[in-house]
Amino acid sequence: MADRQKVFDADTHFQPAAESIVQFLDKAMVARLPDLEEFKTPVTTGRAGQAIEPPYRHWYRFARGGGWGAGKPRHLGEAGPRESEERHFQTFMGERYPTLGVEDHLIDIRVAEMDEEGVDAQILVPSAFTGHTDPTVDVAFIQALNRFLDHSCGQHPDRLYSMIFTTARDIPASVAEVKAWGNKKWAKGIYLDLPLDYPIDHPDLHPLWAAVDDAGLTMCHHSFATGYPGYRDLWENPFIGRTAGHPWGAMRSVAAFFGSGLFDKYPNMKYAVMESGFGWLPFWAKRMEDQVVYMGYVAENLQRSMTEYMTDGRFFCSIVLHEGPEMVRMVSEILGDHILMFGSDYPHAESRFPISVKTIDDWPLTDEVRRKIMWDNAARCFDL
Repeated sequence: MADRQKVFDADTHFQPAAESIVQFLDKAMVARLPDLEEFKTPVTTGRAGQAIEPPYRHWYRFARGGGWGAGKPRHLGEAGPRESEERHFQTFMGERYPTLGVEDHLIDIRVAEMDEEGVDAQILVPSAFTGHTDPTVDVAFIQALNRFLDHSCGQHPDRLYSMIFTTARDIPASVAEVKAWGNKKWAKGIYLDLPLDYPIDHPDLHPLWAAVDDAGLTMCHHSFATGYPGYRDLWENPFIGRTAGHPWGAMRSVAAFFGSGLFDKYPNMKYAVMESGFGWLPFWAKRMEDQVVYMGYVAENLQRSMTEYMTDGRFFCSIVLHEGPEMVRMVSEILGDHILMFGSDYPHAESRFPISVKTIDDWPLTDEVRRKIMWDNAARCFDL
């Protein structure tokens, strides 16, 4: 790998099954598992749309809010859903399905597929079983997930990195998770699970931000992160959900983060947006600049402008391949070439596996911009 451009994939997924997670639960929660059987559902479709044959692994699906993903979808131009139609999986955009299980327990195969695609390192965006009416259940499964991340990334410590999963439903427990794992090699950021209508700038979260700042970690926002009702108010249409929901959730999160002065109060914390598009960044910086003056209602005594918060070296955003090289050049010219990071969405259907890296290699970019996108910017974002 030394003779070619190093590659860091800043948007990949890790969604372990119940069979993996329960091995890392504490004894008290293991004793409660029989009470959770009603929430246990078989996984019959892979993350890229592959059909799975029995025996199935399982997820716990606890209660969640509504949204376009909750019921039958509505086609645009029609008054309601087609009762006879079931939701279909997204179209796989790659050339070959990733191996079933690489998002879970098949870590060695995952790394072999990284080698095949030409990826040196990945950040794993984890999914947890959350949303139970009892917050202690959420906390127990989050703690188990973080233990499993430690176990999984530890098998390939120079290749696999992730983020500490946390929840706003129990801030002291989340602070404890950051302190427990923040100095581990794999722990490069945090993922915050927010209850519905709980703003990311809420002052109750300051102890968590202080712990993140002390550890020098990155706050990671991923598309369809929980707690952003903009992902749920999408007229029950998957096209709008995927098109508008991803950037809108990130736009609002960025505005709240910058406008609340969190970057001023916590100078060691970084902020990364993943799988939410990136062509909107210059537009959003300019719009935030205007609205700070026109509308106000932001924190008093902000030390920098909205554009400066976005360009001062602590904000990063992964690219999505469909926006293409034109958007890369635009963002780089307007905001600088130090923000964007390569992201493939592996092993989900939107990835171009196994040609995601080759896709970027074929883009007409300067060597410097390509090097920064493929490695340097992520190395700064995640302190490699």
